[in-house]
Amino acid sequence: QRQLVESGGGLVQPGGSLRLSCELRGFTVDRFTIGWYRQAPGKGREAVSCISANGEFTYYVDSVKGRFTISRDKAKSTIYLQMNNLRSEDTAIYYCVPGITPVEEMCGRVPSGSWGQGTQVTVSS
Repeated sequence: QRQLVESGGGLVQPGGSLRLSCELRGFTVDRFTIGWYRQAPGKGREAVSCISANGEFTYYVDSVKGRFTISRDKAKSTIYLQMNNLRSEDTAIYYCVPGITPVEEMCGRVPSGSWGQGTQVTVSS
């Protein structure tokens, strides 16, 4: 059964860092574009960052450029999102979603369908 499992969230002070993990179970990591998305309280889902199936191409939305880094470990079938210099506006539930489109297209929209449970990131002093 295919499943994506997010982890690594938590409570962090502004300026702090977290690394989120997205484990692909039943998926072959080099066959899918993977996107990280988030949903803040009272707001809709939005794209954060995407990585291509071969890991060569990445995409970041403007609000996280220079602060977040997406990467993958093929051997572990895991996609990471390193988040540095976190801000209160980064507070959200973070989800990873698979796709088959290029990174710009993947991050240019919010996929429909059911998602996993996500991982909560709270940035607060």
